[in-house]
Amino acid sequence: MSICDLRVGRFATALPAVFALSMLTAQPGTAQQAHTTPRSSTIRHFQSISPTFGPAGTVVQLATLNLPLEYKVHIGYGATRMGFETLFEVRQDMWGDISAEVTVPPSAPWDRAIFFVAFNAIFSPIGLSDPFHVLNENGMLRRTGRITDESETCMTMRDQDDYLYALTGDVAGLSVGDDVTVEGSYSETSSCLDGSAIGVVRVNPVG
Repeated sequence: MSICDLRVGRFATALPAVFALSMLTAQPGTAQQAHTTPRSSTIRHFQSISPTFGPAGTVVQLATLNLPLEYKVHIGYGATRMGFETLFEVRQDMWGDISAEVTVPPSAPWDRAIFFVAFNAIFSPIGLSDPFHVLNENGMLRRTGRITDESETCMTMRDQDDYLYALTGDVAGLSVGDDVTVEGSYSETSSCLDGSAIGVVRVNPVG
């Protein structure tokens, strides 16, 4: 899909992700990163992110439309209640659109979802991607959260950032309300629900 095709597509604010970004705090050692908590209406949703999962080193294509025209736009990444890290500066076109390739850094965590963020010259966030799921060297991710009952056919889990996953694979012995850390393979879709799925390989109780 071209950037022109995207222009006539949806232009929505990802409210859960906006809330996540509002919890970010600047990491020590990352120069000039003065975090501000924006109003949700000031953050635009990236229309395109591909792929949405992979190991560190994965090249991700980002595109978004009609960002506020800024003197400078920086691309970075971060996670809920963690710091953000700026990666590079990107050019806007005359409409405010940006298109960029981002390489997932080695420091990206595999135990929670990350976001790619567009910042203006004073490092106030103006754009936010859908989540990206980082896999480890064995192609797995780790999530800590609580077992829930949100699907008629599968066991589900809410992680520490309130993302919902369907659990398949080795789920014997798990019960609703259990606080656990799971490791397993990741899938963007599942027959259980319209969302992400983890093929569980290992489970450890929390606490």
